[in-house]
Amino acid sequence: MDHTADLDRRFGGIARLYGDDALSRFRRAHVCVVGVGGVGSWAVEALARSAIGKLTLIDLDNVAESNTNRQLPALDPLYGMAKVTALAERVKAINPACEVTEIEDFVTEENMDELLGRGYDYIVDCIDSLKVKTAMAAWCARKRQRFIVSGGAGGQMDPSQIQLADLSEVTQDPLLSKLRYNLRRHHGFARDGKKMGVPCVYSTEQLVYPQAQACDAGEARGPQGLSCAGFGAGMVVTASFGLFAASRVLTDLAKTKK
Repeated sequence: MDHTADLDRRFGGIARLYGDDALSRFRRAHVCVVGVGGVGSWAVEALARSAIGKLTLIDLDNVAESNTNRQLPALDPLYGMAKVTALAERVKAINPACEVTEIEDFVTEENMDELLGRGYDYIVDCIDSLKVKTAMAAWCARKRQRFIVSGGAGGQMDPSQIQLADLSEVTQDPLLSKLRYNLRRHHGFARDGKKMGVPCVYSTEQLVYPQAQACDAGEARGPQGLSCAGFGAGMVVTASFGLFAASRVLTDLAKTKK
């Protein structure tokens, strides 16, 4: 089926905002989102609504009731469904021409070449496993793969304090602080305030520590996904992290000469 006329109506606003050339680049672009939870699911939504032509979604988790406070696909009829499947169906409803690849798996150091080495135009890292986050950032830098990293989005209430910066400049984020240490110590990344070439989304807000357990004690927590991990979390911040990441992807793709 030829969706051209329909897509022109759906995404005419994107063309008027970014320009016709940028829209063409978006339609040709292939973006991979790793971790499609409280941050990643909203990044997927923004990319789909911006006419990205190919999306690869990587996550092994299923939609759970405890995701309701922060994750896009957490709806009563979808509980128990694989997150990548729930989001793939939503993406196709937004843009029938988008090619969506579902990878129901976690990225590991062992499968990184297989899952990430597919010629993506951009990779969006929305996981909270420090070990894998470190390996992914090092892999992307080594392969000259464009990417953006999300910091921790739990324990925060004020989206106005979210920023984009190089990892060398990030403050107030324990996860990214550990990532910076690992990359410098184990992978030879720049020190002494020099840019590290790792773009990040983070917040300068002081963390709000819970007085009671924030996560459902019965929730099985996988090794990835920016889950609440003991902190409270709300979509006003987690979604904003995802939208900031998507904005950086779109801005960079719009400038790509290809």
